[in-house]
Amino acid sequence: MTNNLEPETSTGLKRALRGRVRTVASRMRGRDRDAGAGFVEYAGLMILIAGIFTLIDGLGLDGLISGAILDAVNQVIGG
Repeated sequence: MTNNLEPETSTGLKRALRGRVRTVASRMRGRDRDAGAGFVEYAGLMILIAGIFTLIDGLGLDGLISGAILDAVNQVIGG
């Protein structure tokens, strides 16, 4: 009686394992993933960066930031 159940159980397990392996392999290959950033994401990022640079320049913070970076570098290198 036990012998009759073993083939069905092992067949079901093999089938489930094959399905899981196939799913993991397809995800690793990237078939179902996003292909990468598109034009809209890059354009949005460029607009954001341009806005930050404009804000820094408009507020006159460029000299302050440069001075702070120079002071920090001098503290690190001991100059």
